Amino acid sequence: MISTDVLVIGGGPAGASAAYWLAKFGHDVTIVERKSFPREKTCGDGLTPRAVHQLNEMGLAEQLTKFHRYNGLRATGMGRELELQWPAHPVFPQYGYVVRRRDLDTMVARNAEAAGATLLEGHDALQPIVDRGFVRGAVVQPPEGPPIEIRARYVVVADGANSRFGRALGTFRTREWPYGTAIRTYWETPRHAEPWIESALDVKDRNGNPMPGYGWIFPVGDGTVNIGVGLLSTFREFKTVNTTTLLDGYAHQVADRWEINPDRPECKATSGRIPMGGSVGPKAGPSYLVIGDAAGSVNPFNGEGIDYAYETAHMAARVLHEAIDSGDPTLLQRYPTMLDDEYGEYFKVARLFARVIGRPALMRELTRAGMHSRTLMEWVLRIMANLLRPDELGPAEAAYKAAAKLVKLAPNA
Repeated sequence: MISTDVLVIGGGPAGASAAYWLAKFGHDVTIVERKSFPREKTCGDGLTPRAVHQLNEMGLAEQLTKFHRYNGLRATGMGRELELQWPAHPVFPQYGYVVRRRDLDTMVARNAEAAGATLLEGHDALQPIVDRGFVRGAVVQPPEGPPIEIRARYVVVADGANSRFGRALGTFRTREWPYGTAIRTYWETPRHAEPWIESALDVKDRNGNPMPGYGWIFPVGDGTVNIGVGLLSTFREFKTVNTTTLLDGYAHQVADRWEINPDRPECKATSGRIPMGGSVGPKAGPSYLVIGDAAGSVNPFNGEGIDYAYETAHMAARVLHEAIDSGDPTLLQRYPTMLDDEYGEYFKVARLFARVIGRPALMRELTRAGMHSRTLMEWVLRIMANLLRPDELGPAEAAYKAAAKLVKLAPNA
């Protein structure tokens, strides 16, 4: 048997960063990660200013400079394109990075180890250990030999979007709220070091017919680009869409401009379903917290999850630090309130937006209006990337506040 202050289930962005902060706070923390690093994950290569800020806070600013830095977003649609610089902000940098998940997650996990966390790779958390209603650890299967028990005062659930461990504790998704699906892979191209990530608002099949969803291209800076497509469950044809066909159509759509061979990707595509908008709960129990994708902490506006994984992990670590130091486990119940204060209104606006753009005709009109107005698209970028300024009220902030007032009239959004 192994004993630890905090057991973290999952060594991805949320789990590794929670372990880093807990170790920095001086606590004994153990991470169990089912796979071994490096490993691939769907999406997440494009790091926004919010994500870069969190990585900088974890002391990884210098390591990030080894990867491809970019300036902002190139939006394409209706035969037009707009290059939009990340907006200035008092907290977040005005740039992002593109880092393959296999490199990013390895870097953050090793950083947690360097801070003092114990990382057990190739260890599968089979089931929680529950004692008189309190989660006190997990039964874990190591790479070889019989299962072992890891006992802990507190447990952090960070095993991703499917969160088998979370479901064993009773977490569930609010099914009325939107979720997403995404698929991506890599192609070789001479345009691998472009200073913009790209988002396509009109994805088409090989015959030029419009398809539901949106596309992205992340220049990786290593001779390749990450090309993928995402789709929200609010789209009318969602259940009938073949995402492999969707990606194939988008790859052929951009092939000439990005100088790729659409029929020869670098590797097999990976895909997954993603709960969004804080749709998974409960997020706290008497002795555990749920963070990152396991808590549905993904932005419905644009499918970003990695920055919210880092942020929710940091919040959870602070709460656990206070609970351990004070000996008061009831402090864990502050965590859901912190999440609601930080994201509640914003995610509600985003969920309502996801329902609106699920109507193809309306989406086309919104795209047409946006692509003909740089000013409007700059406002949209600030809102959708959650880079609203807290220190001044500009047009984007005013538009968001108006939308927030409207969603209060939609209690189930």
